[in-house]
Amino acid sequence: MAESSKQGGRLQALAWVSADELKRELQRRVNCIVEDADYSIEDTDEAMHYLSALKDLKLRATPPPEYLCPLSHQLMKDPVVLASGRTYDRPFIERWFKIGNRTCPETKEVLSNLDLVPNLLMREHISLWCKEHGIELPDKDQGIITEADRDHFNSLLQILSSNDDVPEKIKAAKQVRMLTKQFPSLRAFFEEDSIAVTKLLDPLMSGNVNDHPKLQEDLITTVMNISLHDANKKLIATNPVVIPLLVESLTSGTLETRSNSAAALCALSLLESNKCIIMKAGALEPLVKLLDEGPLLAMKDAAAAIYSLSLVKENRAIAVFEGAIKVIMKKIIDRILIDKMLVLLAMLSSYDKAIEQMIKLDAVSCLLSIIKEDTSDNSKEHCIAILHTLCYNDRTRLQEMWRDENVKGTIANLALNGTTRAKRKAKEIVERIDKYFSGAQTS
Repeated sequence: MAESSKQGGRLQALAWVSADELKRELQRRVNCIVEDADYSIEDTDEAMHYLSALKDLKLRATPPPEYLCPLSHQLMKDPVVLASGRTYDRPFIERWFKIGNRTCPETKEVLSNLDLVPNLLMREHISLWCKEHGIELPDKDQGIITEADRDHFNSLLQILSSNDDVPEKIKAAKQVRMLTKQFPSLRAFFEEDSIAVTKLLDPLMSGNVNDHPKLQEDLITTVMNISLHDANKKLIATNPVVIPLLVESLTSGTLETRSNSAAALCALSLLESNKCIIMKAGALEPLVKLLDEGPLLAMKDAAAAIYSLSLVKENRAIAVFEGAIKVIMKKIIDRILIDKMLVLLAMLSSYDKAIEQMIKLDAVSCLLSIIKEDTSDNSKEHCIAILHTLCYNDRTRLQEMWRDENVKGTIANLALNGTTRAKRKAKEIVERIDKYFSGAQTS
């Protein structure tokens, strides 16, 4: 009974947390379980709490009445305006007309025409509301892509693949980028047309990509947009021109081009079979370089791509060979994207060469200093996990931790006040220190 009451209180507290925050925390807990063979029952309980809170959030989300179709009483996927000025969901108003009606269902007035004008503003409002409440609208098979939409979109791809007028290509690329960003349903167009991706990227294959940087940026960003559609991931990555162009764009073009190339590779790498294709194209070297040299947004995208590719253990050795440890340690020392860098460092620390490089770069004192600072629980968890790996692989590093403990008690303090996972790792280090250095004096 007490446990049930405790869980209910926990869910009530989480009810005020946004869907995005809940997802981040759930991902963090799941990562702990996946990456740590010695995960605890508390870790799984925490993950289940956040999952339950997400479910509860979705169940209690009630859309504003104006977002509901008057015919279906459901959230509108493709709102269109009639001549009467009233808005309906396209498939339901089309069905209304198909059975012979020529009136507005609400006002009952006879319509001067049966034109259906997309209500883009309403669609944008609904999309934002869904995002805030963690609800994903279906992006296909719901009548969202009309024949007119399809024809217009195809005409833009034709301009990109067959028109010699560069200014026209630049205009078309800008429109395709905007459409695939604002209307996720259009991303499914590429799933239905196997050569659409080739048409899209034709301008980059037929000329020097550096000649028209804005054109390159718009086309690479479009690839990033359509890569978010799960059904496109295999189709895009197996197209022989796409991955090489993305890898090339990591080092050329505008900063946004480079950043969005990394984001596209990250999205595509979520499909396990694509990781091998991306690795064979030599993506890790330019990704590490972008992580080192890029602005903040580009660093985030590069870090996410490296992390996704490094989920395959064999790829961690390549990341280390390409200099990832040195770059990551530099960012940590400078306190740049510290949580993300620690996640990467924790993953790569499972490779022996990574540990050797971390030791040379004085990782122990750096990680201990982060734990001492008033940083996030995430940071402390990752720091102690890495220190745990280091002390089990190198007794000299354990001695270094012992010296710090004698003076500052950093790890012992975390063993008392950290998160569940941090406490467990810290206690194991303290026990190991006691075992080897009990009764010894600081030199």
